[in-house]
Amino acid sequence: MYRLLSAVTARAAAPGGLASSCGRRGVHQRAGLPPLGHGWVGGLGLGLGLALGVKLAGGLRGAAPAQSPAAPDPEASPLAEPPQAQSLAPWSPQTPAPPHSRCFARAIESSRDLLHRIKDEVGAPGIVVGVSVDGKEVWSEGLGYADVENRVPCKPETVMRIASISKSLTMVALAKLWEAGKLDLDIPVQHYVPEFPEKEYEGEKVSVTTRLLISHLSGIRHYEKDIKKVKEEKAYKALKMMKETVAFEQEKEGKSNEKNDFTKFKTEQENEAKCRNSKPGKKKNDFEQGELYLREKFENSIESLRLFKNDPLFFKPGSQFLYSTFGYTLLAAIVERASGYKYLDYMQKIFQDLDMLTTVQEENEPVIYNRARFYVYNKKKRLVNTPYVDNSYKWAGGGFLSTVGDLLKFGNAMLYGYQVGLFKNSNENLLPGYLKPETMVMMWTPVPNTEMSWDKEGKYAMAWGVVEKKQTYGSCRKQRHYASHTGGAVGASSVLLVLPEELDTETINNKVPPRGIIVSIICNMQSVGLNSTALKIALEFDKDRSD
Repeated sequence: MYRLLSAVTARAAAPGGLASSCGRRGVHQRAGLPPLGHGWVGGLGLGLGLALGVKLAGGLRGAAPAQSPAAPDPEASPLAEPPQAQSLAPWSPQTPAPPHSRCFARAIESSRDLLHRIKDEVGAPGIVVGVSVDGKEVWSEGLGYADVENRVPCKPETVMRIASISKSLTMVALAKLWEAGKLDLDIPVQHYVPEFPEKEYEGEKVSVTTRLLISHLSGIRHYEKDIKKVKEEKAYKALKMMKETVAFEQEKEGKSNEKNDFTKFKTEQENEAKCRNSKPGKKKNDFEQGELYLREKFENSIESLRLFKNDPLFFKPGSQFLYSTFGYTLLAAIVERASGYKYLDYMQKIFQDLDMLTTVQEENEPVIYNRARFYVYNKKKRLVNTPYVDNSYKWAGGGFLSTVGDLLKFGNAMLYGYQVGLFKNSNENLLPGYLKPETMVMMWTPVPNTEMSWDKEGKYAMAWGVVEKKQTYGSCRKQRHYASHTGGAVGASSVLLVLPEELDTETINNKVPPRGIIVSIICNMQSVGLNSTALKIALEFDKDRSD
């Protein structure tokens, strides 16, 4: 290096050398400026020396063993850092995983592959997933497009319709009012909403209560208005379920005396379905119902009641499960009267308490950042935009927008309240849950005579579907306890699933709630079943945590 610097310096000082060439100094002299002195030569030598020194040091550093990403060299040049250490925009799909998610790399890779498969299978434009473990968000990512026309990719902040998960949000409002003594779940709804007329079923006066509305046992219709088709379908499903149950019991116990009970049951069903041995007449699915595509703006929940309040009950309250979004429209009116606030104002206060800052009611006029567009396939199997709809008639049952991050916060708040009672004896400094433990236990206890359409192993509880822990045979399938709710709206599908950790008094030491896996998935395509996918993802993360 010394010889190189000497040669450069000598050339710079020579009459025909670098100093008299058409370089910087020659230009300087032709411009009539004072001649440059020998200090310029020294400066050039010093600059070259520093440049060569940096290059040599960089080469030596590159030859040194690579350090662990967890312990970066504080003196390393930013240019020498590996690509994966570069700073990226927060929450972008390429954002490096936070430290607490690195141990879930296998689960993330497996779950991402599963979501790609589901997305490709159904042709969904975009899908967003979020996962939290023990109260910490460990993975959130968007796949595909939130806006196909403008090529806007999905990301964790993408806002989509959450559809019927809105029912679980409304349940929090009802639970808070019940805990405060402002709402009685078991008195007729006319006590709060006299605008809803008293009802009769087959000439008998009956009562519709808040509790029955919550669990879809009120008899109030859903979007299908043809009572005959609904009853035939219910009878057919009940008969089919009875056949499956009898067959299973006969196989399990080797008995045949259940055949008499089965025959008796068939006789009882004759009044409900004349052709019990054949399928009922085809009933329109929800997306073929005109009311799903309403464009009318309703100012409040009381006004929305006119859509269904004068229709007859399809079943006697308490006798049969009939999923009804309109029942939650009535519940919104009950929230207004019991709280003294407008339904949306009361819900916004709850969202603020839960730190769900991106969760809002869906309206067309406001500018909502990161809002996705919604899609469906037409009869020619072409992707098209969904028609405009106004969901003001069903805020409580399916009218909110949210992100996977907000849904994870909501799920963790529910799980914390459910578990905090178990930890109180070992940790007296724990904060109370947003809802009391006894309230959460009530909400997540399956209700008799109900169904869980997205998992036949479960039952509907209070605005949540619940599957209970069960294992029939040793060393065979073990059914985990979990709570979830799915959603289907025009151009959107969703799921929020909570998989609590299996706890006992010996395993809660040195732990704090919430303990478990939360998975939220939202998609801008309708009729996409997501519950089984969410459960598979939850079990993948639970496996990594156990390992």
